[in-house]
Amino acid sequence: MLWVALLACAWPEAAEPQAGATARALAVWGLQFTPRVVLLEHAVLLEVERSLRLFGGLRALQRRMHPQAVELGAHALAWAATAQGALALARAGVSPTPPRELARALDALPPRVLDAALEHEAVLQRLGCRSLAQLRRLPRDGLARRCGTRLLRQLDQAYGDAAESHAWFSLPERFQARLELPARVDDAAALLFGARRLLLQLEGWLAARHAGATALRLEWRLDTSAAHAADGQLPLRSALPLRSAEQIARLLGEHLGHVRLQAPVLELRLELLDMQPLPARSAGLLPAAAAAAGGAGDDAAVAGELVLALQRVAARLGADRVLQGVVLPEHRPEWAQAWRAFGLPVPAGPLPEPGAAGPRPAFLLPEPLPLASRDGRPLWHGELQLLLGPQRIEGGWWDVEAGGGSRRVARDYWVAAHPACGLLWVFRRRGREAGAAWFLHGRFA
Repeated sequence: MLWVALLACAWPEAAEPQAGATARALAVWGLQFTPRVVLLEHAVLLEVERSLRLFGGLRALQRRMHPQAVELGAHALAWAATAQGALALARAGVSPTPPRELARALDALPPRVLDAALEHEAVLQRLGCRSLAQLRRLPRDGLARRCGTRLLRQLDQAYGDAAESHAWFSLPERFQARLELPARVDDAAALLFGARRLLLQLEGWLAARHAGATALRLEWRLDTSAAHAADGQLPLRSALPLRSAEQIARLLGEHLGHVRLQAPVLELRLELLDMQPLPARSAGLLPAAAAAAGGAGDDAAVAGELVLALQRVAARLGADRVLQGVVLPEHRPEWAQAWRAFGLPVPAGPLPEPGAAGPRPAFLLPEPLPLASRDGRPLWHGELQLLLGPQRIEGGWWDVEAGGGSRRVARDYWVAAHPACGLLWVFRRRGREAGAAWFLHGRFA
């Protein structure tokens, strides 16, 4: 197991007014990393062992979580192999500790890092117990009589000597979050700094829901001491579902630039009005394919930024230097795919469904290669075995080249096999195209 502990306030001064709200905000935000979130009174625990591979390993996850958690108000973060151990390290302000060194790191901590030890702090001091290592060396029976079994249980759980049980934090059905600003804000554009904390919570909520936001409402409460001041709101809509806090913040910042406040703002409130399912990111082979896949949210942002970058490269090098492969609404193989200058629109029309009329290879020869034959069977480094066919492809009488030639085809295609060459795509001409009996047109990967 690997646990992350996030403190919403300094320990043991846990009476800060905003500590409970900060802890709940951290819990909602943490749902984007793992569904195993524990909300305590002034702290949050996340079990992230199963999420390490998804986020690129421990260090990558730490780099991503730490700045956002601090921005949300986390006072300290710590990582450990047990939940109680991580919580104790966070309360002591200890940096991330390797799992093998957990016992050594805990031994040096004062007993007050455990909840159960706080109420018995005076007794432990009279016993000369200044660290968890000394606390572990005390007789367990006598310690249980003086301080109760709860202290022993927390001590064993911190070191991994006893099992831990937790009540998991459940995701709210609707997203509503509020933030009391630390100071009055007079400029609407400055509200974006406070709204970012709400947007980070929204990002975690949407990630847990596998969705993207299409409609939001940001509300603000004004200083009631100002005359003729009315609370304001700003509805926000997006054509594409958005999840990233950075994306929504940029859009929100544009709208806040046109808002004029009648009085200083004391509190912000963010509500999600509408959302749509957001598909998972698909790792495409070609950049243009990812952009044309119709991805939303984060996927659309990544594809859009890549498209803009490639367009800048094409502008510098020339349109003919940056090409993209496109699929055309054409059933004849030679003209069903082409390389076009990047950014040019693809001709509209229904695309043939993959495999609807038969299998087609991904790699075609520039020109069909004539093959020899024996007893009506094609030869290519030996006799080919015809596996599947015929698939008839005919048409193109309407397609005339610039020189007057016709692109009409009339062919019967077969999938052929050879022990050394693999699967091949061969065809035999029909009708007016009768000539060489067989042609090799492509290879299957």
